[in-house]
Amino acid sequence: MRLAALSAILLSCGALVACSQSGNSTPTADASQALVSDQPLVTGVPEIARINKAGGTKIAVLVNNTAITSNDIRRRAAFVKLRRMKGNANSIARQELIEEAMKMEEAKRIRTVASQAQVDAAYVNFAKRNKMPVSALTRVLNQRGVTKRGFEQFIRSQMSWQRAVATRLRAEGKSDSGPKRQQAWLSEPGTKLQTEKTYTLQQIIFLVPASKKKLLAARKAEATRFRTGINGCKSTKVAAAGLKDVAVRELGRVREAELPPRWAKHVKNTGEGQPTTVLGTEKGAELLVVCKTREIQSAAGGEGDAFAGGSLQTRASELEKKYLAELKERAIIKER
Repeated sequence: MRLAALSAILLSCGALVACSQSGNSTPTADASQALVSDQPLVTGVPEIARINKAGGTKIAVLVNNTAITSNDIRRRAAFVKLRRMKGNANSIARQELIEEAMKMEEAKRIRTVASQAQVDAAYVNFAKRNKMPVSALTRVLNQRGVTKRGFEQFIRSQMSWQRAVATRLRAEGKSDSGPKRQQAWLSEPGTKLQTEKTYTLQQIIFLVPASKKKLLAARKAEATRFRTGINGCKSTKVAAAGLKDVAVRELGRVREAELPPRWAKHVKNTGEGQPTTVLGTEKGAELLVVCKTREIQSAAGGEGDAFAGGSLQTRASELEKKYLAELKERAIIKER
């Protein structure tokens, strides 16, 4: 099941820190140092030692002493798609994670890594400003393959990098007079929650080969007789086992808005545990069984809108570009 989520929102980079520090200015390096002990072992992307112990995943890129795995890229690619960024999702994800690894290493070096408490506060504030329960936000991320952990890593890297940039500004005796960077996490509220229906469906097909379409009428009659004995989804496979050329497929949960146009009206008018009418299709005679219905609350405006439209992308200042270029020049990057 996928949720219809969140409307598009914009966030200045400063809001990331503000959301978790209640409006306080970016802490100094000394203040940040006290937060380091609050960090998990892994921030940004997993480290080599952890991967070797965990196993089951491939190291795709090494950035200095930080490993980026195939799972990291897959999860970030899902996040790229959720943000509706243009281009190859895997390529964008790989590049983001490479830069993120460099930024996190620098943040660790100068002790500006955001604490877990700050990341948690930012996560909660994101959900709150979008007028949705934290559990609903977590559900959206999990269902889209991003995961809560993946989004929190993104939050941590963004917050930590902004703190590093602020430290650099102070060290150079400068102030950031450029345009505010815009992100879409925390600054603007989303839309109100709405109720949406989902259907857990089972598909039953009385197959008719393309070369024998004249048999369709007979197969529809056979399917119609079969549907009279349906009462729920548990026994349909057993009942169909003795029939010739009949397929039963589990379609899983489908949002009301995602129902195929051909079936939408029939599914909506069918009670839980009951079959739809039989339709002739290119596969043969088909019917759907509504195994279960459920109403959920989600934010209006379309799933992923809070993350979409470049909303989580940022416009780097000249100082940030220079800072990152320096990190890239020193970095040892090994693609695998």
